[in-house]
Amino acid sequence: MKHNRLSVLLFLGLILVLALSACQAAPITTSRDSSIPYPRQLNVSGNGKVYLAPDVAYVNVGVHSQAENVTDALNQNNAKAQAIANTLKELGIDEKDIQTSAFNIFPQQQFDNEGKLTGTIYMVDNVVNVTVRDLSILGKLLDAAVRSGANTINSINFDVLDKTAAITEARKLAVEDAQRQAQELAAAAGVQLGDLISMNSYASSGPAVMYDMKGGVGASGQVPVSAGQLQISVDVNLSYEIK
Repeated sequence: MKHNRLSVLLFLGLILVLALSACQAAPITTSRDSSIPYPRQLNVSGNGKVYLAPDVAYVNVGVHSQAENVTDALNQNNAKAQAIANTLKELGIDEKDIQTSAFNIFPQQQFDNEGKLTGTIYMVDNVVNVTVRDLSILGKLLDAAVRSGANTINSINFDVLDKTAAITEARKLAVEDAQRQAQELAAAAGVQLGDLISMNSYASSGPAVMYDMKGGVGASGQVPVSAGQLQISVDVNLSYEIK
């Protein structure tokens, strides 16, 4: 009787071990409904450009002075900087449109041909950013600033204060360009466009022309300046479902 019970227990234990082994060996799988195909897509990129006449200019005007004495260098620089500021105001530039962007004082040691220190020269730089809202006086302003003591003009950047309408128009042109391309590609491939799946837009702007001072001061006493045109550019990416 004991022998029969032992045999039954061993048999049940063997069945339990086999069942546990089968559970551990079974791989974990995920199911995907193969009846739902991945949607076919057509992706296109479009671009729209609008050109505007600038209505404002940003000018960097600077004064560089140097002397063997730091006080002399600073006094010379201050006198020229004040003269330039007075000239700008006389031309109608508002005080809020004149902003100091850099002011530096630094020594530069001098050496002879044998490498021996002979002295020190102190240099002073004063740079201001000027916002010019009347571009008709820009050439006259540059000439007047130089004659008042400015000896560095680092850059002139033209811009448009309100680009809202131009960006809207450039977006419209970019979307139309992308839609036209999508329709042409679909027709060439013999397919039909479905719903619009996604859309991305990117806007940028930059001056087409900076400034020209090659001719120097003209007979009229003004620096010849070309404002050119400002380009507003918008890129869009469209993704359509293919039917």
